[in-house]
Amino acid sequence: MTMTAIDRLFPRPAEDLGDDELLESLAVPPGPWLRVNFVSSVDGAATSDGLSGGLSGDADKRVFELLRRLSDVVLVGAGTVRAEGYGPMRVSEESAAWRVERGRPAHPVFAIVSGALDLDARSPIFTEAPVRPIVVTTERSTADQRARFEPVADVVVAGAQTVDVGAMLAAIAERGLDQVLNEGGPSLFGALVAADRVDELCLTVSPVLVAGDAGRIARGTLGGGRDLTLAHVLHSQGTLLLRYLRAR
Repeated sequence: MTMTAIDRLFPRPAEDLGDDELLESLAVPPGPWLRVNFVSSVDGAATSDGLSGGLSGDADKRVFELLRRLSDVVLVGAGTVRAEGYGPMRVSEESAAWRVERGRPAHPVFAIVSGALDLDARSPIFTEAPVRPIVVTTERSTADQRARFEPVADVVVAGAQTVDVGAMLAAIAERGLDQVLNEGGPSLFGALVAADRVDELCLTVSPVLVAGDAGRIARGTLGGGRDLTLAHVLHSQGTLLLRYLRAR
C-alpha cells in the first residue's frame, strides 16, 4: 500500500518523508511529556458534521498513527470517545511490532476521562482491551459505579466536582506512563491548557471551510495566553501538519 507523501517545509525542507524521519521529528526528551493532537479546518472548526474525523485526511491519519506509536498512554474525554466511536486502543501491526522491538508494550494504555462515570463497563473498549485501561473520574461518581469498572479498568478518582488535572496526571505518571497523548475533546484540552500542563500541540489544518457553529479545539476559561514555539511544518496535498512546543 502506497503511503501518502508528506513533505517538510520547515525546518530543513525535504520531500516524501519516511516514517523513521517523521518519528525522529516527533521525538521528545525523556521523562513526563504531554502532547495534544487535534485537527481543524482552515476557518477554525474542530469538527465537520459534528465529528473531527470529517476533517481528517490520509496525511493526518498517518501522523495520528505515528503519535500513538510513540505514546505510553492515550488520554481522551468520554464525550469524544462516544462521539467519535472509539473502540479498544490498538495500534497497527507495524506500530505494535515497532514498540515491542523497543521493549515497550505492543499497545498504549487507553485512559478515558469521565467526571460522572457515564460509561458502559461492558463496552468492547474495556472487555476487548489489549492493555488494561484507566478510567479517570471524580467524587461525583458513586461507589457502585466505580465498582462496576474495577474488574475491567484501573479507576482513578481525581477531584471532587471536576477533574483535577494535576492529580490525574500524577496518577498516570505513578504507573510509569511518561508520554501522554491527548486526542480530545475540547473541554479536556482546555482544562490541560488552564493547568499549564501542555508541552506540545500537533495541529493538522485541513484545507476546507466549514463555517456554521462548530466549536474550537479548546474550550474553557484561561487567564492569559500560553506561548508556543513552532517546531515544524509538514505539508501534504494542501494539508498542513504543524508542531508547536511550549515556549521555554
